[in-house]
Amino acid sequence: MADLAVVGAGPVGSLLALTLARRGYGVDVYDRRPDMRRTQAVAGRSINLAVSTRGLHALHELGLEDDVLREAVPMRGRMTHAADGKTAFFPYGRSESEFINSMSRAGLNRLLMTRAEETGRVRIHFEQRLVGYDFERKLARFDSLGEIGAEVIVGSDGSSSALRDAMGGQISQEVLSSGYKELTMPALPGGGFAMEREALHIWPRGSFMLIALPNLDGSFTCTLFLPFEGAPSFAQICSEEEGGKFFDRFFPDAVPLIPDLPRQLTRAPLGKMATVKAAPWSRGTALLLGDAAHAIVPFFGQGMNAGFEDVGLLCASLSGDWAADFAAFFAARKPDTDAIADLAVENFVEMRDKVADPEFLEIRELEHQLQDRMPGRYLTRYQLVTFTRVPYRVAQRAGRIQGEILSGLLRGDYDFARAEELVEKRLRPLIP
Repeated sequence: MADLAVVGAGPVGSLLALTLARRGYGVDVYDRRPDMRRTQAVAGRSINLAVSTRGLHALHELGLEDDVLREAVPMRGRMTHAADGKTAFFPYGRSESEFINSMSRAGLNRLLMTRAEETGRVRIHFEQRLVGYDFERKLARFDSLGEIGAEVIVGSDGSSSALRDAMGGQISQEVLSSGYKELTMPALPGGGFAMEREALHIWPRGSFMLIALPNLDGSFTCTLFLPFEGAPSFAQICSEEEGGKFFDRFFPDAVPLIPDLPRQLTRAPLGKMATVKAAPWSRGTALLLGDAAHAIVPFFGQGMNAGFEDVGLLCASLSGDWAADFAAFFAARKPDTDAIADLAVENFVEMRDKVADPEFLEIRELEHQLQDRMPGRYLTRYQLVTFTRVPYRVAQRAGRIQGEILSGLLRGDYDFARAEELVEKRLRPLIP
């Protein structure tokens, strides 16, 4: 029997197995899906990953950062597409080093599984669905294997975690009233990009939006986020004709770039998005990790990054007393994952609506001026979340203070000199 069992061979589970194997542990990984390296991935099930500092740090610790970045496309900012076809570019950071990276979830997953197996300490068992766990006897029960001894078990089996169900505890699940469908914008003949390559493209339309992330082959993965019900909504798009009219009305500049758009739209699976907050994550020598413990909506690009950060923080704190280590990890990490869950929902509103709002743009301009006056001493909430490893709860608190300072500037309550004083007094002490 291996030292521990991991349920779920997704990116987080595979990274955990690889990290533990490098530390000398033997790991059995069980996944309900077939081996994606030998089968065609199911379409429409994932939104492209936006890999940033927290995720890259975990990969760097294993020497995989360069391998991953070779398969990624840098995105240096948001490119907004107005209803009249005008575009505007908004950099994510204030230097050339601050960008996020678009890549295929499946490609990253395949790499991590392969590297984990190459250690010789990891065995991945595919098409094995966990159906229960006996906490007294420490036995995991799978639908085809039957009962397997699992003295130590980690559930990285996603937002519908079977181990979480077995563990019990409190679960809060909030499903967004909007869903999503994925479309493909192909590369131009010769492999060129149909739009600006190094940008995350957004068509903000108030209560809904279209986004597009670049892929290495020149294509873009486009995602339509739209309410399930109401007007407009997915409920109103029941035919190819209705889908075509919807895009002609709201995203006319995207229509020529997405061949067979109405057919793609009506045939694409309709996905749901939810925030899941579980407590506790641990019970004895069993632990939940990643989405199984704290699934978040994708609008801050932090779901996988947070899961990878989980792995790094957990493995850095292991003492050999699994039960104590798991309980301590939950207590220390839970406030941060709650914070990024709330921030991700807030960022949905910002992306679909506020990026086109004149007052929001004015506040962002004031913030840029403040950054120019305080180089390296003032970091935006987005920078703190995306380009540092500052705890999420600190970034959340900093964002609230920044909002108060910037709103005061906008109203004319004080000048930049006073704003700098407030930053030094209220903001700087928060950030290590």
